[in-house]
Amino acid sequence: MSQSPTLDLVTAYHLAWTSGDIEAAMRLVDDDIVCRAPGVDLHGEGAYAQFLGGFAPMLTGIGDIAEFAGGEQVTLFYYPQTAATTTTPAAELFTVRDARIAESVLIFDRLSYAPAGE
Repeated sequence: MSQSPTLDLVTAYHLAWTSGDIEAAMRLVDDDIVCRAPGVDLHGEGAYAQFLGGFAPMLTGIGDIAEFAGGEQVTLFYYPQTAATTTTPAAELFTVRDARIAESVLIFDRLSYAPAGE
């Protein structure tokens, strides 16, 4: 059951990158995407793909996704599970324009994903 085209697009993107298919995820992203993440602002599809591609192989699962959609924006809350943590939440606010993800604001605790002892 489709909830909204914007939510469907973001959900497809999220499922693609979290399953390791960065190429499929990037097909849903604008070439000029802007992503604001802890410690870094990313500009452009190439930088964004490299950022996701560096993290996706560490995933061991994704837990408890909550989603909110309104207009051109979608917010996801989830638990990216890695060897370092299974309970550190992440939140992402997406802005969709012209049927592509144009902006992402990503919030998470970077230190929780570092290997123990770092």
